[in-house]
Amino acid sequence: MRDIHLRAFGDHGLVVADLVDALRGTITPADGLSLVAELDGQIVGHVMFTRSLLDAPRRLVEVHVLSPLAVIPERHQRGIGSALVRHGLKSLAERAVPLVFLEGDPRYYSRFGFAPGDAQGFRKPSLRIPDGAFQALRLPEYEPWMTGTLVYAEPFWRHDAVGLRDPGA
Repeated sequence: MRDIHLRAFGDHGLVVADLVDALRGTITPADGLSLVAELDGQIVGHVMFTRSLLDAPRRLVEVHVLSPLAVIPERHQRGIGSALVRHGLKSLAERAVPLVFLEGDPRYYSRFGFAPGDAQGFRKPSLRIPDGAFQALRLPEYEPWMTGTLVYAEPFWRHDAVGLRDPGA
């Protein structure tokens, strides 16, 4: 899996691969998902859904973050990433997870029902996350009182994998 992220994320591949290694330790059989796509005996894609929290006015709510998603470059545009995301979302809905968040391209993730998080009453965990990239998907267990600030799991912060750093700063 590490090689997939190194290849898929280019200059940021090392940070993402290290994040994946750290996040794998947070996934249990009952909490979180790490899914791979295999083709001809080779792993060609990987996605993780990890537990985070929504700091809602009523109480903390366990939610999940979709990150990262990677497909080896020579297998792009073949539906592998989409199949991984759809399978993961279906599994999380079956586990009664109310919300899934991500940082990503709205043109890609809107096909799964993700929409801008701020328009749904959610606040991003860092100002470094571009507004359009902060997205959320409400699953069937979502309730209207579940609004507030997303709080990423600790490995995202430790690996500085939240939002975009200004290289000129």
